[in-house]
Amino acid sequence: MKIETVGILIALRPFNERDCVARIFTPDSGVLVGMLRGALVAKNNRPMVGQYGSVTWGARLESQLGLFHWEVEKNLAGAMMMNAKSLLAMNAAFDILTALLPEREVYQNLYAETLVLLHRLSDGDFNSYLEWEIALLRELGYALDLSVCAGCGSKNDLLYVSPRTGRAVCAACAVPYVDKLYKLPLGPAVTARFLESVCVGQGVQFPIGRKMLNFD
Repeated sequence: MKIETVGILIALRPFNERDCVARIFTPDSGVLVGMLRGALVAKNNRPMVGQYGSVTWGARLESQLGLFHWEVEKNLAGAMMMNAKSLLAMNAAFDILTALLPEREVYQNLYAETLVLLHRLSDGDFNSYLEWEIALLRELGYALDLSVCAGCGSKNDLLYVSPRTGRAVCAACAVPYVDKLYKLPLGPAVTARFLESVCVGQGVQFPIGRKMLNFD
């Protein structure tokens, strides 16, 4: 089996003294996982997290780990090296993708959103991270709707959001359930709680990169 596409290198894990297991997020094949031979000792075209490039993945059987051939076209993380906050945001996004996206399940919209995020972080736009996280939650089944109250349809006093439906709840309708709702406005603390729920549902740890992200 052979796959040829483009993608973003989102994770590298040493396998031995020379090789790495890599995850590459692609628009048409989702997250591909495979071996990058010589990744730790390469002098030219050395793989690094945050690169965008052309990738070929091949294996005799679809169930095998497979091998990558990786050709870097651009290091999207390069412009973030002098901006610690943007770099942390990129790493948080990649940790979340690594933890939550199944292999080879296509997320074209999320891939496009991730490319936009990387370009905006390169320009120092840290606030774009929260927009990306909301887009991620939408792709994972939490299409947040904060326009009207889920209980009565009111557009006023929308102070809470339901962790079950992702819809807004007004102050009056929230009274019986206030201890079970997330408080608005929608910020990183609220999206983190939704992500924690997704992690619990999938049986994975909350990504360490997200825990390290400071929004102050």
